[in-house]
Order: sequence, then C-alpha cells, then structure tokens
Amino acid sequence: MTDPLGAAGAAVERAAEIVDGAAHRLAVAAADDGRISVPRLDEHQVLAYDLAHAAAGVEASRAMLAYAQSGEFESMLARAYIADAVWDLGTRLLGRDEAWGVGIDALADVMPFVHEHRSAAFLGALGDQVAKFGTGPNHLADDFELVADTFRRFAEDKIRPVAEHVHRTNGDVPEEIIDGLAEIGGFGLSVPEEYGGFATGGESDYMGMVIATEELSRGSLGIGGSLVTRPEILTRALVAGGTEEQKQAWLPRIASGELMAGIMVTEPDYGSDVAGVKVTATPADGGWRINGVKTWATFAGRADVLMVLARTDTDRSKSHRGLSVLIVEKPRAEGHAFRFEQDGGGTIDGRAIDTIGYRGMHSYEVAFDNWFVPSENLIGGDAGLGRGFYLQMAGFENGRLQTAARAVGLMQAAFEAGLSYAQERKVFGQPVFDYQLSKVKLARMAYLIQAGRQFSYEVARRMARGDGTLEASMVKAYVCRAAEWVTREAMQLHGGMGYAEEFPVSRYFVDARVLSIFEGADETLCLRVIARRLTENALA
Repeated sequence: MTDPLGAAGAAVERAAEIVDGAAHRLAVAAADDGRISVPRLDEHQVLAYDLAHAAAGVEASRAMLAYAQSGEFESMLARAYIADAVWDLGTRLLGRDEAWGVGIDALADVMPFVHEHRSAAFLGALGDQVAKFGTGPNHLADDFELVADTFRRFAEDKIRPVAEHVHRTNGDVPEEIIDGLAEIGGFGLSVPEEYGGFATGGESDYMGMVIATEELSRGSLGIGGSLVTRPEILTRALVAGGTEEQKQAWLPRIASGELMAGIMVTEPDYGSDVAGVKVTATPADGGWRINGVKTWATFAGRADVLMVLARTDTDRSKSHRGLSVLIVEKPRAEGHAFRFEQDGGGTIDGRAIDTIGYRGMHSYEVAFDNWFVPSENLIGGDAGLGRGFYLQMAGFENGRLQTAARAVGLMQAAFEAGLSYAQERKVFGQPVFDYQLSKVKLARMAYLIQAGRQFSYEVARRMARGDGTLEASMVKAYVCRAAEWVTREAMQLHGGMGYAEEFPVSRYFVDARVLSIFEGADETLCLRVIARRLTENALA
C-alpha cells in the first residue's frame, strides 16, 4: 500500500458517510412535526445504539489520523485502530442492512486497508514495537508534560502503595492522599484563579484536568482519579450558575481541599432519568427542608458538602423544570454508615452499598428527613429555581470527559501489568509475550488506549472552545466499553494469577466494570444523548 495514511483517511471518510446516512435515515423515521420524537426514536433502539458507538469510533479515528502525523510508530497505532473501527462498523451492518440502509458491501472499497491492518502479520509486528515503546508518546506540550509528571509521581508514590490494601479491606480513602492531592492543586484544576484555583478560562483548563485524572487513575480508580471528579462537578455547577457570593463562599474552600464533595442525583427509582426525581426541597423559614432518598452517592460519608438535585416545585408535570440544586453541609463520617441529627429535628442517614470494585470512596444510599438547608445554599439563589437539571448537566458533561480519562488511566495500568507479566512469565519454554496471540492482544490494547487518550484530548480542546458536549458523551461511552476488554485481556495474560487478588490486575478488571454504568449509563448515553443529537443534527 503506497499511501497507508491516505488509505486510512479514505476509510474514515467512508465510515463517516455510512454513519451520516444512517443518522439521516433514523432522523426521518423518528421525526414528528419537524422534531425528533423520543418514543419514535425508541422504536429503533438497536440501530440508535449501534449508530452511537459507530459515530464515536469515527470521531476517535479522526483524532488518531492527526496523531499518525507524528511518526511511524504513531502511524502504525493509528492505522491499526482505524482498521479496527471500520471492522467494528462492518459487524454492525451485517444482518441489519435494512435498518442502516446499506450492507457490508458499502465498505468494499476500503476493505484492502482493513485486511492489511487487521492481519496477524501487521498486528504482530506492531506488538513487537509496543514492547519497545508501550502505548506510544502522548505529544503533549511542555507545560502539560509537567502536569502529567506531577500527578504521575504522586500516583506512584502515594496512591499505588495503598491502593490494593484499600481495595481488599473495602477501606476508606487515606486522609494523607486527600491532603497530598490538595497540596499539589488537584482540587482546584477547574476553579477559576480569582477563587483560588488554577483555571484561566482557556484550553489548558480542560486539558490539565484530563491529564491529571488519567495519571491519578493509573494509580487507582477508586482512591485516585475519582477523588477529583466530585469537586469538579460541584465546581462546574457553581461556575455555571452560582451567585457571586456563593462562588466566593465555596470555590476557594473546594480548591484548597478544605471541603470534599459528594454528588446526589440518582434515586432508587430514578437513575439516568433524572427528570423523575422525587426527593423534595420544600420552603421553610430561612431555607428549605429536604425529604427523600438518594442512592449511589459516592463519597457521601466523608464529604463535607453534598450537591443535591431536588424537586423544589411540587407540580410534577414540570418534570426537569421543577428541579433545583442545593449545597447540603454535613459532618464528616468514617466507615460505612452514618446518622446525623439537627437541633431542629432534621436527620440524615446513610449506608454504604458494597460493590465488587471501585472501593475506597464508598457509594451510599442516603435518607433525608426534614434536613434543613439555609436559603443561601440554593445554587443561583432565586434565579436558580428550576435550573437544577441544567446546572447538574454543566457538571456532568465535564464529568463524562473526566470519566473517559479515568478509563484511559485504568487501561494504561492494566496494559503495563499485562506486558510486564507476559515478558517475564514462561509457558512451554518461552515467554508468554513471544506467542503471536499475545503480541496481537497487546497491540490492540495499545492502540485502543492511545485512541481513547487522543480522543479525550480532542474533546478537551473542543469543550474549551464552548463546543464538544456531544463528543464528551461519545468518548465516555466508547472508551469505557474499551476498558472492559483491555482489563480483561490484561487479566487473561496473567493466566491463573490474574484471578488472584495478590496481583492488582484483578482489581483493574472489577474496577473497569463500573465505568459504563456511572456518570451516565452506556445505553442512556447512546440512546438519549448521542443518537438523539445525531438525529437532531441530521434533521436540521
């Protein structure tokens, strides 16, 4: 193939044409009086789901095309990834020609590229290069390399030594990690400079957050990367809709690590369908009384403040327009349960929900009974009434990008463990790595990781320009699914020892499973966000 990158570009554009055509076809089927009807869209859920992941694959491929310009190894990673993404699209077309409007033959002109770059020979050769160069250089600017190095060293020195103990004992995040992360500015990455943080309002804000999150997650998902996510979500909500007094009151204390935050959106009957939230905040003298139950509230025990999405308008027909966000102060609690009482009779009870992975921060079910919150803690004040859904989404859109970065860091840790073990362990007289299948697996891990990383960087750049919310959902959905495969194969390379708790790769595997569930479940992101936006754009 005389021009492999040209062929790669042609493959990406062909895939994009098919995705765009399917989006238009789906838009026509789901349209009602010039708008996308969710019930009609739901009649085509299988196509919508496949379309969402295929579209994400196209966007990641475009990011890898840019990465390929940096060198031969980068080009090999990019070509292998793009061939994989086109092959994945082909599997979605097979047997579903009528839904997509095209069949597998629509990819006929790019199949020579796919065949060459999915061949065992090419991937085996890439595996040999991966043994030398890992997942490839990131090509960050010097200031971002400094950010990466700072958080990488913190993860290596402070997080990794205790990560396995916390996981096995289902313990709490050590306070020295929280204190240390505060010292290096981990909680102020998105807090504007005028409020004691490091955000300047430019591209560096999002990129710095992505880079720091990846490195912390490489140390541990549960007690590393996720520590900065909750204050990040609250910070974004305050910046987007808080009053000046609220910003002055809360943001400096978040940036310094004085206040740790928990986020409360999900309820026992309502997960991604936040418009149905039942927890109420009713007016009281000088504030609000909160009643109801929230669940999957990560870090709610240790948190000093809780960001609570509650229904402040009793007219349930207003749906998401009747929701507001309140900042609820509470004492810190250690362990797996807490109960606090107020002088006025309000109570708050919490119990940790045991999980197979993602341990350390603990996710709680929390019951409020007439818990009083002063009026100044309603984000936005009177202007914030009914804006809770939008303020919550201001935080969650960035949280999805951050979750993709967490997935990349976790995959990187799993890849490094798998490669190291494969090079050291001998089976039938030779290292596990020397077998063709091992090389191909490690090659695929490497290009999936680098694609997730480069896609995350591109989304960070877009969000800094005020765009990229659709792509943030795409990268979250796509990379978190990839993390399940990467961690599984890293575990498989360990053989029987991969199933032993004494090797951290087993922790990586169970931790990865949560990524497609929290911060927007995979199915909800694909059907309610990505596919809906794609069809709306196509209809426009």
